[in-house]
Amino acid sequence: MRRELCAGLAVLALVTAAPAALAATDPAVVRTTDGPVRGTVTGHYRQFQGIPYAAPPIGDRRWQPPAAVTPWTEVRDATKPGNACPQRTTEDIGNEDCLYLNVSTPATVGHRPRPVMVWLHGGGFLGGSGSEYVGNQLAERGDVVVVSINYRLGALGYLSLPNLSGGGTFGLQDQQAALRWARANARAFGGDPGNVTLFGESAGGLSVCAQLTSPTARDLFQKAIVQSGPCELKWRDSEFLPDVPAGSNWTPRADADKTGTALAVSLGCTGDTLACLRNASVSTLLDSQIGQPAYGTPVLPLHPAEAVGKGRIAKVPVITGITRDEHRGFTPFLSEPITATKYEQLLHTAYGDKAAQVLKEYPVSAYSSPTIAWAAVATDSIWARTQHDVVEQLVRQVPTFTYEFRDRTAPAPPPSIPDMGAYHGSELSYLFPGAMPVELNAAQRALGERMQRYWANFAHTGQPNGHGLPYWRANQSGDRTVHGLDIAPAGIGRVDSAAEHKLAFWNGLVSR
Repeated sequence: MRRELCAGLAVLALVTAAPAALAATDPAVVRTTDGPVRGTVTGHYRQFQGIPYAAPPIGDRRWQPPAAVTPWTEVRDATKPGNACPQRTTEDIGNEDCLYLNVSTPATVGHRPRPVMVWLHGGGFLGGSGSEYVGNQLAERGDVVVVSINYRLGALGYLSLPNLSGGGTFGLQDQQAALRWARANARAFGGDPGNVTLFGESAGGLSVCAQLTSPTARDLFQKAIVQSGPCELKWRDSEFLPDVPAGSNWTPRADADKTGTALAVSLGCTGDTLACLRNASVSTLLDSQIGQPAYGTPVLPLHPAEAVGKGRIAKVPVITGITRDEHRGFTPFLSEPITATKYEQLLHTAYGDKAAQVLKEYPVSAYSSPTIAWAAVATDSIWARTQHDVVEQLVRQVPTFTYEFRDRTAPAPPPSIPDMGAYHGSELSYLFPGAMPVELNAAQRALGERMQRYWANFAHTGQPNGHGLPYWRANQSGDRTVHGLDIAPAGIGRVDSAAEHKLAFWNGLVSR
């Protein structure tokens, strides 16, 4: 009888064991706060995919804050990604049941809890998914836990209507729900819930900046990395792309309400507008091209750039940077190459009586084509100028490390034009091999390893430096230089980014 009792207690102990004990019993199985999951284990990493972190935002849950997951008891398969959120950027527009995330850890058990790095994908708030960015190599090399997430996109993530609670911010709320999930489940995957780094690129980088300023995200992360998302992107008529009107990546809540109301009217929604829109097809909603997070809301009380300027940010260390030739990444979206005549016309549309000054500073003869000249103007005006302004505000408040990705031989996926340089998103394949359908050469793979180590060191300690890496010092107020990440023979070193991007010239033009 005593032996049976002991055996029963042993079984009970196994069933109720801490997640670490379960993982030790079977490293492919982890018990999350919602239920157990079974992932993939190799000699180098453990990978868990398609884990729900919030209830499906479908039916009456469309345009509501993320809700808790219904727990499960049977071991859930986590060997393949969950649905991507609905978007127009792929042939398969996705599925509204899309609030899933993926976790990668080193294969070995750590001697102490590892830092957790939560990745926010880019895609202009209209496309992308977390599963595109496989964190296995970064997890192994950096001795970190990597989490990549999906969040609602387009009108499903950012629609706003008068009196709609949370309007314009549902995608940002999803990100915060995923951060809460990461904190609650970090230990189950060998991570440290008190050491979370939030990082992202493009719309993901802008999202990181938004979360830095959001009062509802306080204490959800302890470090931040902002890649090609310098808190604000603002452009003049035909400056971002020909015939695209002036705009910004953020919108005031009042304007978002007007846009949502106009959509409802266009769809013939009267009476209970919200109920009508909840019955609208996903395809119809995606056609609206709504995809701008709203400020003047509980999630974003202020425009993020304004909040940074006023010091209303989380006081955490930050890495922030852009690529050398950001806007060349948008040249594949041109309907046709830009001619010299068209280049002058675009400058006139964007800058009016200041166009001649811009043309003198950026003559076609200085570039390989008029298209590349146009991209140089947009890179410096839209991206670099804002980056410098935001950095100048950040360095007065938090430890700030700046960089510029400068491998101008970075491979570009089709369709692309000649001379893409270090285009928008070109660094992604270096941090996440396989993120794009390109092949890196040996020197580029070596740069990727150094970048992974910098990023992981930052997650561990709040500064990127480590053994065998060129020293990367924090910026100070008035510092014109950044840490250049390049495969050049001279290696990684300081670059006068303000001079290269003609900051003095742009500051001399009429205020935007």
